[in-house]
Amino acid sequence: MNAGGSSSETHTVIVEEAQAGGRLDRILADALPDLSRSRLKALIQEGHVRIDEAAALSPSAKAPAGSVIEVDVPPPDDPEPQPENIPLTIVFEDPHLLVIDKPAGLVVHPGAGNPTGTLVNGLLAHCGDEFAGIGGVKRPGIVHRIDKDTSGLIVVAKDQTTHVALVEAFAAHTIRRQYAAVVIGAPYPSEGEIRTSIGRSSSDRKKMAVVSEGRGKNAVTHYQVQKRWKQAAALVYCRLETGRTHQIRVHLAHIGYPLVGDPIYTRWTTERRKAFSPAALETAQSFPRQALHAGWLGFRHPVTGEELDFESPLPDDLETLIAVLDRQIGR
Repeated sequence: MNAGGSSSETHTVIVEEAQAGGRLDRILADALPDLSRSRLKALIQEGHVRIDEAAALSPSAKAPAGSVIEVDVPPPDDPEPQPENIPLTIVFEDPHLLVIDKPAGLVVHPGAGNPTGTLVNGLLAHCGDEFAGIGGVKRPGIVHRIDKDTSGLIVVAKDQTTHVALVEAFAAHTIRRQYAAVVIGAPYPSEGEIRTSIGRSSSDRKKMAVVSEGRGKNAVTHYQVQKRWKQAAALVYCRLETGRTHQIRVHLAHIGYPLVGDPIYTRWTTERRKAFSPAALETAQSFPRQALHAGWLGFRHPVTGEELDFESPLPDDLETLIAVLDRQIGR
């Protein structure tokens, strides 16, 4: 048996003299008892089995003694998300959609490393059977997402018509979204527009980066400084014109003002540390997540046509961070 990488597992079987001329599925059933006969038959018919490097597509195929049979077993499909009793802070709900105030630490939908305990699992329990499959089995109701460690507002569709309409609204950039961010340094000028292309980093596929035009997707962020703590830090409001992965985090780091607490895009230089008092520096460097909150969300209701606007207050951890900066550094 050989490991064939994280995407599949390859089993190797050598045909013995006593097995020569026997059916392929029977030979494999004897050699691989952990795989059912029906599973083996499906693997053969789907082209996952080779005899001496030639594809074997028939369960009744014969193999001579000494033949090398290879069986590639793909990983099982991700299971469909299941309902879980997860507390949700619902700020609006009607028959067509919900607006949730997501806490930091809650993943939006199941994925690698987070198969359960997500917002989707909680929504399935809250909304019932009719919700499953809205817009897709794996991510029912989800039309946009915010990072696990970003807090704030997210809209979720409860029916297919609403899902399609909200997806189109996001694509047309008619959804109004604004975030509050605490950044290292004091951006100047006090307001501006960041317009770049964002794509996967060429040096680290887990990171996003500002890339040359044509390599990524157009991304536009409008920012405005609300409060400065001398040259050490600032509270910045960011309005999204587009919605790329990690957009605000990447854009603010790109112009030299990364988010407090961002484990991916923030690096503490000596110059940055010197601008903080010791107590403020300790609080900022130990902040356990990116200091980013999706505080405002607005859109036209896809069914009623009503203009809806929602605001979420800063969570306690950001309020505490701001209070420490007020007390230890001042303006």
